[in-house]
Amino acid sequence: MKTDIEIAQSVVPKHIREIAEAAGIPEDNLEYYGKYKAKIALPLSGDAKKSNGHLVLVTAITPTPAGEGKTTTTIGLADALSRMGKHTVVALREPSLGPVFGIKGGAAGGGYAQVIPMEDINLHFTGDFHAIGAANNLLAAMLDNHIYQGNSLGIDPRRIVHKRCVDMNDRQLRAVVDGLSGRVNGVPREDGFDITVATEIMAILCLAEDMNDLKARLSRMIVAYTYANEPVTAADLHAVGAMAALLRDAIKPNLVGTLEGTPAIVHGGPFANIAHGCNSVIATKTALSLSEYTVTEAGFGADLGAEKFFDIKCRGAHLVPSAVVVVATVRALKMHGGLAKSELEHEDMDALLAGIPNLLRHVSNIKDVYGLPAVVAINRFPTDTDAEIAFIMEKCKNLGVNAVTSTVWADGGAGGIELAREVVRLCEENTNPAERFRFAYSDDMSIEEKIEAVVRRVYGGDGVSISPAAKTQIEKLRESGFGSLPVCIAKTQYSFSDDPKKLGAPTGFTVSVKNVKVSAGAGFIVVLTGDINTMPGLPKIPAAESIDVGEDGRIVGLF
Repeated sequence: MKTDIEIAQSVVPKHIREIAEAAGIPEDNLEYYGKYKAKIALPLSGDAKKSNGHLVLVTAITPTPAGEGKTTTTIGLADALSRMGKHTVVALREPSLGPVFGIKGGAAGGGYAQVIPMEDINLHFTGDFHAIGAANNLLAAMLDNHIYQGNSLGIDPRRIVHKRCVDMNDRQLRAVVDGLSGRVNGVPREDGFDITVATEIMAILCLAEDMNDLKARLSRMIVAYTYANEPVTAADLHAVGAMAALLRDAIKPNLVGTLEGTPAIVHGGPFANIAHGCNSVIATKTALSLSEYTVTEAGFGADLGAEKFFDIKCRGAHLVPSAVVVVATVRALKMHGGLAKSELEHEDMDALLAGIPNLLRHVSNIKDVYGLPAVVAINRFPTDTDAEIAFIMEKCKNLGVNAVTSTVWADGGAGGIELAREVVRLCEENTNPAERFRFAYSDDMSIEEKIEAVVRRVYGGDGVSISPAAKTQIEKLRESGFGSLPVCIAKTQYSFSDDPKKLGAPTGFTVSVKNVKVSAGAGFIVVLTGDINTMPGLPKIPAAESIDVGEDGRIVGLF
């Protein structure tokens, strides 16, 4: 059996000019990065922009080590829609180097449902993440330099909230002391690093509508507080122009193609467990302006990625989805039912019965909380039995939702035709999605009420326990005028709760809120729960150990 990279390298990609033609992008708007990828210069010229098409979100059940295949399904669905003659563009996030060299893998799909060139996309691509990291670290350097050069703003070194970053899993950098070795080498202080995809600048890039909006958001970033407890922004440090210069090209969306030649816009990539988990607003709106169907995804399970897609991205960018696909596997549901990964190869209806409430809660949330039509895509594995598949279909039907099997990993777009037909049916029947779509909470609710609404309505919990420190932080945010912002809850991706050991669809739990802070530039309040940190570490045997370059220059071992 071929690996993902072997499959990707066995296909002769279409020239990016052909992909652009299929999408309806004029060549004058292309900035070539070799033969197979390009930046899209906006706004589009001529009559390329058309009325917005259907926006289809692909999300998934709570992830497990067994795998769900959300990105693979997203790409396969787009290819299937293209095969049906629907003008389709897929909009995806860019992968972070941290998971690529760690344990999770990349974000370019798998099997015969991939975007290519997969090596480029999973590694440096067009340099967007490097630009974001450079802008972030420039701001950090200017902040520390201001303190060193006399600190006319009165910045309290103990109250600096902006960290440096690197796009790599490196737990050694979570907490550091810097500015050592004498006065000329800086001001000693405690510091730390975030992974690039957890930075506020990543969120800002992904939520900005254009360069003017990007600069306005950068200027609002709070980087520290003064001895008088007043916020210090990037604008106060006169850093915005230089940061924007570093991000000038990164803000432009990237164009590539799938194995089958469907246009794919891949841009931005915040994590969903510690950030808002969606590709850029610019990418999504560009895809919508070009296509009849835009297929996009959100990170991790629907309680994280989909919730933030709806309550943060759609709210801020005025996007209205037409339909939602919830991806599940028999294997993952059996893990939620208590089986170990080594025990998944055989039929086990009891484990499936115990695990399927996880899927049903996600589906119910899509329908009942957000008011959107949904379909369940069962990403079928060879070891799945007909009885297991029929059981899932029956349980979904009882909720008023159809479940269909998908084999896009093995069969490409041909394996997603049944799923595509159901998506088209849902979109065509949902003639006025704006009337049905709603958020989990309203803007005028308090910060505490917004957190409580997500925990009760989306997670299925009994409530929230807010630490004394977090209560003080919330009150300060309210006094500073940030009370109307949406909340971005950072929690484990492995459970509806904030305890990764609570699998399935747990009940009777409360979520512990430890810290609350504002991302004023991104435009949301970050709520930190459980043991969430913004710099992941590598596993005992990282994927990096298997990656190499052959004598012919080809990369091997990349999935």
